[in-house]
Amino acid sequence: MQTRTLTVTTGRAAGLADLTAACESFVGAVAEGGDGLLAVFVPHATAGLVVMELGAGSDDDLLDVLGRLLPRDDRWRHRHGSPGHGADHVLPLFAPPSLTIPVVGGRMLLGTWQSICLLDPNRDNPVRTVHLSFLAG
Repeated sequence: MQTRTLTVTTGRAAGLADLTAACESFVGAVAEGGDGLLAVFVPHATAGLVVMELGAGSDDDLLDVLGRLLPRDDRWRHRHGSPGHGADHVLPLFAPPSLTIPVVGGRMLLGTWQSICLLDPNRDNPVRTVHLSFLAG
């Protein structure tokens, strides 16, 4: 298994960071045209990973839905950090901290409009770590 660690600056606002190009670069460097699995993992309790279409309003729709499902107010028992930070700790129920992407012939099997994205609603942590691991088949 081969692994690479990325440092992703997400800033102080909720948002998505596109990891697709970094994943493609890593797979291209280690897969050697072969088959296997790409594992993407975020070792954070308040960030997650999603495969989705970016642009065309999907990004904003996702953030709007999360705002309605997980409002940033004082209802949360987990209260350290910015107001509503407890909502960030519930995020993994909707966006897990890991993804597995099949790789065939040295290429990730993503659909035409699919991107691998880091979802980070946490205003308190502007820098995230992402681990990429390739397991040859």
